Amino acid sequence: MIEQIISPVTHDLGQFEVRRALPSPGRTMVGPFIFVDQFGPAQLDVGTGMDVRPHPHINLATVTWLFEGAIDHRDSLGSFSTIRPGQVNLMTAGSGIVHSERSPADERNAGPKLYGMQTWLALPDGREEIDPAFEAVTNLPVVEDQCARAIVIMGELWGKRAATTTYADTIYAEIVLAPSGSLPIDANADERALMLVGGEASVDGEPLDLYELTVLTPGQAMTLASGRGARVMLLGGEAFSTRRYAWWNFVSSSRDRIEQAKEDWTEGRFPKVPGDEEEWIPIPERPNTVSAP
Repeated sequence: MIEQIISPVTHDLGQFEVRRALPSPGRTMVGPFIFVDQFGPAQLDVGTGMDVRPHPHINLATVTWLFEGAIDHRDSLGSFSTIRPGQVNLMTAGSGIVHSERSPADERNAGPKLYGMQTWLALPDGREEIDPAFEAVTNLPVVEDQCARAIVIMGELWGKRAATTTYADTIYAEIVLAPSGSLPIDANADERALMLVGGEASVDGEPLDLYELTVLTPGQAMTLASGRGARVMLLGGEAFSTRRYAWWNFVSSSRDRIEQAKEDWTEGRFPKVPGDEEEWIPIPERPNTVSAP
C-alpha cells in the first residue's frame, strides 16, 4: 500500500519555510518529478515579499502551483506572468533558460501570502535539450462532488485531461476534501505519491503525516479520505529508466552537461531576463539541491 515515506528537509527563509521532499537520499524521483518543494502557509510583513533573483535551469520543466498569494514570473524568453491560485505555470528549460520569481507590488503593499508548490520535471531521453518554452494554463478540469474537489493540473486523472503540456506521462492534481470526503486514487501511473499540505487525511486507512511525501505501491487502486477536511497533492507518472542528476538548479542525465551549465552561468553565457537584468544568483559552493552520488 505504502512503498516509502519521505520526510522533507525544512529550510527557514525568515518569514516562511520551504520543505524539500525531493531529491532525497533515499529517492531521486517519483515519475518525472525530480524536485518537490512545498512552501507556506505564510503571511509576510507589509512592504516585504519573496524575491528569487534571476537564476538558470537546464534539461527540466518547472511547475508552479499556488494555494494562496501571487508571484510575478519573468524569464529570458521575455515571458511575464502573475501566478495566482487556479493557474499552473509550466516553464520548460530545455537547453537553457533564466527566470526570476518575485512578489507583485500589490501583494507587498498588503503583506504577501505565500502557500503553494514548486516542482521540477526531468525531461525524458532525447528531449532534454529541446527549445525553452513557457505556458500559463487556467482552464484546468475539475472533478467534484459534495465532499471532494480535485483540480487536474497535468495529465489525465478521473477521466479528465489537463491542457498543460507533458513531455513524459505525468499526473499532478490538487485534491480538497471536505469533512467525511473521499476520492479514489487510480492505479494507472508507474509511480505515484501523495503529500498532505493541510488538514487531516488517510489513504486506505493509513494516516498521512503533514508535508511528508508518501510514495504509493504501484498497481494498487486506493482511496484517499478525510474525517475533518484536507488538502492533498497527488503527483507521479512514468518511471524513468535512465538516471537523472541534480545539482543546484540543473538537472541532466549527463554530469558533464551540468558542469558545462555551471561554467556557462559563471561566465555569463546564459541570456538575461528582460525587466530583471540587474541582479542574479551566483553559483553556490554547496547548493541545497544535490542528488545522491
